[in-house]
Amino acid sequence: MNTALEYLRENRLPHIWCPGCGHGTIMGAVVRAIARLNFDKNKVVIVSGIGCSSRAPGYMDFDTLHTTHGRALAFATGIKHARPDLKVIVMTGDGDATAIGGNHFIHAARRNIGITTIVMNNNIYGMTSGQVSPMTPKGALGTTAPYGNIDRSFDLVQLAQASGATYVGRATTYHVPLLIDLIEHALQNDGFSVVEAMTPCPTYFGRKNKMGGAVELLTMLKDNAVNIKAASALSEEKLKGKFLIGEFVNKSEPEFTNEYAKMVEQVQRKFDTFQGGLRECEQNSD
Repeated sequence: MNTALEYLRENRLPHIWCPGCGHGTIMGAVVRAIARLNFDKNKVVIVSGIGCSSRAPGYMDFDTLHTTHGRALAFATGIKHARPDLKVIVMTGDGDATAIGGNHFIHAARRNIGITTIVMNNNIYGMTSGQVSPMTPKGALGTTAPYGNIDRSFDLVQLAQASGATYVGRATTYHVPLLIDLIEHALQNDGFSVVEAMTPCPTYFGRKNKMGGAVELLTMLKDNAVNIKAASALSEEKLKGKFLIGEFVNKSEPEFTNEYAKMVEQVQRKFDTFQGGLRECEQNSD
């Protein structure tokens, strides 16, 4: 069995994420899940867009692709379509995935294309100085919302479910064993898989909202998370202000590239039949 270190470019470490950022923890969870499954690194492709999250592929020893802002899933779709035998993993941020990349997210899920998408959700645009994203809570401060964000935020789990993703999970960088388990299960799903990894951004989100440093933000994730298995036993009052973690969707449905291959095979058979009939007509006419 491979170890997590075998999937990292150790010569590129240590990483340059801010102190207290959970992105390194998420990257560690991804390589640990891959190590558990003993994947051949030559059969794995990691794709990212733009943002703090998108630095991850630079540290991971696979074929990796750092793409344009919001287009990671579009590039990943092309890779999976051309090489359906590869395990394609997208590592993206909340802004990258749900703002400029939102339409790609919806339709990759709708098609159920075999991509595992890890959304590293720190509720803000971290790399570009703290603008609000579609995942920033209402009322929170950001550089583009100095008086408080008036937009309602997405619930990424509900968005993924409604769009047709066949595997959906959520964990935090405090709940690391759960995060590794969810990523492992997502990687085993043939269709479109989403794991939302909630993570602190002390540099921008925490500082701008006077929520404390890394320890305080991590403690908040711990205190406000409720496992979906336990939620059914709790009252609405006890769940107020909390968010659910765990596995939300795990179902089997036809995967896009498999269905496309079947269609191509069907068309090829019809074409071969047509060509055979044409040759027969030519022979008879002679």
